[in-house]
Amino acid sequence: MSGAGENWLSDGLGDVAGADFGLWVPGVDYIAGWREARESADQLNRAFLGVGFELSELRAVASTNEEGRGVVRVAGWPGGVNRLAGLLEALADGDGGAR
Repeated sequence: MSGAGENWLSDGLGDVAGADFGLWVPGVDYIAGWREARESADQLNRAFLGVGFELSELRAVASTNEEGRGVVRVAGWPGGVNRLAGLLEALADGDGGAR
């Protein structure tokens, strides 16, 4: 999902990291980090779908950092991100969570 450029699944969210995010360093195993991040991103995307989000409005994206560690970013339209924030706030308030 990362590095796909302007036509990223035709949803208009674009490449989260951007074309100038960083350079590839010889000898760094980016694939292992990306695979780990991909599994986590897939799990989060299934959770988003399970609570009614469309992946065109909010999605988790697998990537790596410059050291090759897996990174999961959440990308979305402001409306989708606001809905997610509202769900998390309601969970924290109603469950005695982080607040």
